Amino acid sequence: MTSSPLDNLVRVGQLKAEPPAQAEIDGLIHSGTVRLQDSQLTSLCMESRFDLAYNAAHALSLAALRCHGYRSENRYQVFQCLAHTLKLEPLQWRALSQAHNKRNLAEYEGGLDVEGALLDALIRSAQVVLNGVTALGPVHR
Repeated sequence: MTSSPLDNLVRVGQLKAEPPAQAEIDGLIHSGTVRLQDSQLTSLCMESRFDLAYNAAHALSLAALRCHGYRSENRYQVFQCLAHTLKLEPLQWRALSQAHNKRNLAEYEGGLDVEGALLDALIRSAQVVLNGVTALGPVHR
């Protein structure tokens, strides 16, 4: 019997197995949806839109992970798991990975230079994640 890649990550301490909680998942989806909508407001500066889109993508990606009964404390890991939780193509989660690196530079080194192409790719990827996590439907206890 083979283990899933997510179970393997639990075994090596990268993820925690934890039963899904519908209220938590619903809250993450709501938070992600609102932030994703706001990230498309062109009246906001690019940096704010990037921050909103990034946090939307993270909340939605975490919701997908929680639907499958796992949790991670590592933001980057949450994005990497999208290949397994939503069967996301590398193009989508690589855009999220690139955004994660940009976000870390801003958080820890104080500079954020957002290109329009990256913001657009981040918003598109977050929308794909929203569509995917919504398609999963409610968790069954």
